[in-house]
Amino acid sequence: MLESKPRFNTLLSTTAQAHPWLFLFLFATLISLFLFSYRIFSHPLSRIPGPLLAKCSSIWLHYQVYVGNECTAIRQLHEKYGPVVRIAPNEVDIADGDAIAPVYGARTDLVKSPCYSKFTLDGHTTVFATLTSPGRAGRLKAVTSLFSQTSVRESKTAMDECVAEFVARLKTEASTQRPVDILNLAEAFATDVTTASLFGIQHKYGAMAEKVTPFSASGYLDDFLAVGRFFYLPYPLWVVLERITAVVFPDKKRLSSVRAVDRYCEGVVGSVDVKGGSHSTFQGRLLNQGLPESKTAVECKDSIFAGGYFVGVVIARIFWFLVQNPERYATLRKELLEANSAGNDTNAQSLPYLQHVVKEGLRLAMPSPARLPRIVSEHGLTVQGHFIPPGTNVGLGALQLHLNPEVFPAPDMFLPERWENATAEMKRDWVPFGMGVRSCIGRVFSVAAISEALKAVVDTDLLGGAVAVQDTIAVKQWTISKLTDGRIMMVWPQASQAKQECV
Repeated sequence: MLESKPRFNTLLSTTAQAHPWLFLFLFATLISLFLFSYRIFSHPLSRIPGPLLAKCSSIWLHYQVYVGNECTAIRQLHEKYGPVVRIAPNEVDIADGDAIAPVYGARTDLVKSPCYSKFTLDGHTTVFATLTSPGRAGRLKAVTSLFSQTSVRESKTAMDECVAEFVARLKTEASTQRPVDILNLAEAFATDVTTASLFGIQHKYGAMAEKVTPFSASGYLDDFLAVGRFFYLPYPLWVVLERITAVVFPDKKRLSSVRAVDRYCEGVVGSVDVKGGSHSTFQGRLLNQGLPESKTAVECKDSIFAGGYFVGVVIARIFWFLVQNPERYATLRKELLEANSAGNDTNAQSLPYLQHVVKEGLRLAMPSPARLPRIVSEHGLTVQGHFIPPGTNVGLGALQLHLNPEVFPAPDMFLPERWENATAEMKRDWVPFGMGVRSCIGRVFSVAAISEALKAVVDTDLLGGAVAVQDTIAVKQWTISKLTDGRIMMVWPQASQAKQECV
């Protein structure tokens, strides 16, 4: 018996020398089994339900994120396990609107997950990428008023000019016999209206005037979206993967687009006379606050993405919903005609049904459908009777909330009428701009731009003869969603027929 231990040690030593790879395999297997057993049976999250693979490893979550199926996969888990689900060894997803306040509210002490660091631009931590509220407070204070209702009204001249260009361009495109990429036009409009309103009308990007598909900033928007593929990976590993991807799969057009946006932002910032006193523009206010030109240019670049993509994709999706639902389009058209004939104030945001269309469009379009992870503080968090310990990544996602049939009956259907008698739960769980104190500061501006573009297009009845090419719109459900096809195509058969008759 006394010799058993030396014999065992000798056996291990002999095996390691004779079969080193086998020894390493067996050793790694034992360590893995021990780790998996701990995560399944002894981990502080072991009592929270979820699939076995997700409890053992983050591989399941990384795979679902990469292929763009995160939200749908997690929704299926909630249907099976309930409103609180463990989706990775240290990750919990919640599908309960009552948890919005404790996770994201003004009184919470939960902070953003380090995952958001991946949205750092050119080495600068932007307002969006900043993890703590104090870290972004100074910059927000300088520019928040630019996104207020008052500022939106004051910039209406710039918005009206961009809307007029949008309608004119859409008319021209619709009169051809070719399919029209509505997403490209909508993103071009959104880029112009964002830059004209924030940076000054003289600094409008000029995307609508390019008259090409895709427009020059389109590749930059797609480049930003691609960050979501590896959102939950540790930052150092993400950096390595991004660099390998850039080398193995170089995209010269996308790189050219990023450089075009960089040059534009540098020009916008370089035109500011800081010594001239206070400024009413986005870039002027940041420079006056003491932010260096290079970082101010990055913040401008970040704003172009936020406005250009978010506003653009929602407008394009709403157009598609209306074309697919002609009875809803007819109701909206009737509201506008009655308002015009009565000589009433036809401000887009004063039209009830139009606003219902915008709300419903935002509910289904969901530019940011995935959960917004936060780190549970030292006090822990209790949700639905489950205690979630400190250090856990926890979050709610717009898709889980927006498609909850208990709050939104027939959740997959485009029903603007549902907002005529919105319940308290509907208002609580409608979160297209994020949740709580870190929600999007541009929500007022975004709704105004979407509403004005929609009103102008419906006023001219441009969607009346349109036919959607795609029956469905597939989406990569990343942190900021990407349309799988990268476009939304429509054709105007009546316009083509009329053109042929004229010839």
